[in-house]
Amino acid sequence: MSEVKAYGAADPKADLKQINIERREVKPRDVKIKITYCGVCHSDIHTVRNDWGNSKYPVVPGHEIIGEVLEVGSEVSNFKVGQTVGVGCMVDSCRECEPCKHDLEQFCEEGMVGTYNGKDKHLGGHTFGGYSEEIIVDHYYVLSVPDNLDTKAVAPLLCAGITTFSPLNHWKVSKGDKVGVIGLGGLGHMGIKFAHAMGAHVVMITTSPEKAEDAKRLGADEVLISKDKDAMKKHQGSFDFLLNTVPVGHDINPYLQLLKIDSTMCMVGAIEPLPDVHGGNLIMGRKNVAGSLIGGIKETQEMLDFCGKHDVVSDIELIDINTINEAYERVVDGDVKYRFVIDMESLRNAN
Repeated sequence: MSEVKAYGAADPKADLKQINIERREVKPRDVKIKITYCGVCHSDIHTVRNDWGNSKYPVVPGHEIIGEVLEVGSEVSNFKVGQTVGVGCMVDSCRECEPCKHDLEQFCEEGMVGTYNGKDKHLGGHTFGGYSEEIIVDHYYVLSVPDNLDTKAVAPLLCAGITTFSPLNHWKVSKGDKVGVIGLGGLGHMGIKFAHAMGAHVVMITTSPEKAEDAKRLGADEVLISKDKDAMKKHQGSFDFLLNTVPVGHDINPYLQLLKIDSTMCMVGAIEPLPDVHGGNLIMGRKNVAGSLIGGIKETQEMLDFCGKHDVVSDIELIDINTINEAYERVVDGDVKYRFVIDMESLRNAN
């Protein structure tokens, strides 16, 4: 084992601070990665603060990892030293259940192993994430990063990106479809970019008129203010697909009325109860409400390749690791356009 510097929290009320953690030795199937950038996800904050009630401490967050290969195991042939790679939200799964066999490791029946706060099969205890100098990952869960992309802006693609790409891809959004993206934040801004790159007519749906200009800069063709009842009525029954990125419980009934017959609204933001859904909004039009997590490893690689082809990356603000606690407060306040990314050299240079 080797000891590396990291940033972690000791309990739900503690600030993140520098700590030391242990990484395993490189095994035959492993890739050792020097972490260069790590995105900041709202899930990091929820886990640090134990909002979901299942956190294990110390928590070292970070599952939007970009880095450089330092070493590969004896059985690894698909990565080489010096290559730029990524690691997303999971670092292992059973690989034997039906979801795993169908490239849906995110739905592993035994439970995928999260990049942080998952069950560490090698060292025992729980996994530590990307707010650290290095990470060692089974090569199956390592991703190739296209050379033409800005690597620091690629980091959030490994969570925010695949969370929005996967449902758009699964429901086969394509040229000419009318797609609504509900909510403009870390997820919503990627939803707009992907739907636009797929050739859809993209409508940003928001409660905030002041977000209209930025939505159009990101690729939206129209902006629909959901509080404007006349505008909502005008769009009723016209959407092929709705991507709902709102991160809290909210009334989805007005949005269901926007869908065409047999169309779907997919939830990717609110991991909590939703207010009552009126059955008539589903029955009248045979409409669907669905949910989606991240994608499997195969689909995540497909997303990165798509991004390389269409030059899609996240809008980011680069920060030093010593400002992470302030960054968390800004995420909670919605004060970032649209994702923070940590320059991990700042950790290596820390005393």
